[in-house]
Amino acid sequence: MKYTIVVYGAPFSSQAPYSACQFAKAVLARGHSIYRIFFYHDGVLNASSLSIAPQDDAYLPAEWATLKREHNLDLVACIGASVKRGVITPSEAERYQRSGDSLQNEFELSGLGQLVDAALYSDRVITFGAG
Repeated sequence: MKYTIVVYGAPFSSQAPYSACQFAKAVLARGHSIYRIFFYHDGVLNASSLSIAPQDDAYLPAEWATLKREHNLDLVACIGASVKRGVITPSEAERYQRSGDSLQNEFELSGLGQLVDAALYSDRVITFGAG
């Protein structure tokens, strides 16, 4: 079965991204595939390279990056939600005249069309967090 996962929660203030990450690992371990993981609303903070986890918390942005590298997953952060929260690429930093970028290399910014595309080509779309 082919899944798309949508993450709405921020990494250190919501259970949603941790649950989504565990679900993704379980799906892959059972031989299913993941078409895309789409981060929306505060979920885009999972794509930030500037966040730092408390010492006793899992560092979810790194776990997402590891999943991407190990399984060649498509990790997409909504561009509109990302720009509002300061998660930007070098080109967006230049466009908005900011001094630096903050998007992890394993993620890409794109629009809601990627979520629609994922819904069309996946057997199931599973949402984590309030939308």
